[in-house]
Parts: sequence; structure tokens; C-alpha cells
Amino acid sequence: MTHTGDTPADAQITRLTRRALRLAQFTIAYNVVEGVIAVTAGLVAGLISVIGFGFDSAIESLSAILVALRLSARLRQGTVDEGKERQTLRLVAVSFFILAAYVTIEGVRSIATGERPHGSPVAVILLVASLIVMPVLAAAKKRLGLTLRDNLILADAAQTKICVLLSVSTLLGVGLFQLTGTAWFDPAAGFIIAAFAIHEGREAWHGELVCDDD
Repeated sequence: MTHTGDTPADAQITRLTRRALRLAQFTIAYNVVEGVIAVTAGLVAGLISVIGFGFDSAIESLSAILVALRLSARLRQGTVDEGKERQTLRLVAVSFFILAAYVTIEGVRSIATGERPHGSPVAVILLVASLIVMPVLAAAKKRLGLTLRDNLILADAAQTKICVLLSVSTLLGVGLFQLTGTAWFDPAAGFIIAAFAIHEGREAWHGELVCDDD
């Protein structure tokens, strides 16, 4: 995108956009692996929150793919297609709502049927790893998004922040279940996840993430 006549400001925007693209690409790769492990471990142990966590990883991968495609298009074309950017942002928002619906339905079903999950050391290790990686990734994306005043990058950062919150709530749910044997801790963690997802989805849909300093 950078040409000989570009101003220093243009060159800076291009450099930061490339950095955001690299972060989105890393997110895709990491979350594909994380999602496969989480869903497998969750299904084996019957842990709704861990399955929801894995489903979120898949959604975050798809969201990051959409963001990466738009950032790549910007770098190729040198301009921002506001219509396509808004459309992508709303698709990201829809992914939040899908996640919220899934974990809510599964949580209610788990409570209604009285299902009791099993412990999963693999899930615990995965969640701890996520707590190490995702906060750093989310913070880096948010810094870039705020610097560029870019809702699309901030939406990607919000997805990653959801993964951090999800890791905390899921780890608490799984940990408390393994310590106490109380089965409802697991679906309760899923309901917390759903609440965060709905909040971020609404902001992404309305394009308000650029003003979010929370």
C-alpha cells in the first residue's frame, strides 16, 4: 500500500495495519489448535463450559479470518471500503450472539437433565495456557485499534478479550466442580460467558467499540 509519495503518517498506518494482520493470523492458528483440544476434552469429560470454550475458539478463528481478509484488502488497495468493513463488523457481532445462544442452551439442558461432568486435567492445562497467551494478544490488538481508531481491529481485540474472560470463568467453573463435585458450577460459568458475549456483540453491531475504554 505504501508508495513513494506516501506521507510518514500513511507509512505509519500501513506498518500498524500489517502488525494487526500478523496478530489476526496468529489468532487463527492458535485458536484452531485450542478449539480442537477444548472440544475434544469437553466432550470426553462432559464439560459444557469447556465445549463452549472450544466453540468460542472456533468462532474467534472465523472472526479473525474475516478481519485478516479485510486488513489484507486494505493493504492491497490502499483504501478502506467502509461498506464492507461494516458488514464484516456485523458478521463478527453475529458470532458473539451464536456463542451466547449455544452456551446458554447447553447450560440449561445440563441443569435440566442433571448431567454430571467429569474432571479434565487437559482442559485445566489448556485454560491456564490461554490465560497466559490471550491477555497479551488482546492488549496488543486493543493498542493498535485505539491508535488507528479502528473498530474492526477493536472488534478482533474484543473477541480475544472474550477468550480471556472465558478462560477465567471456565477455569473457575471446572476447578470448583473438581474441588466440590457441585455440577451446576460448570453451566453457571457458561452463563457468565454468554453475558459477556452478548455485551461485546451489541457493541460490535453498533460500531461502538472504538469508544470502549473498559
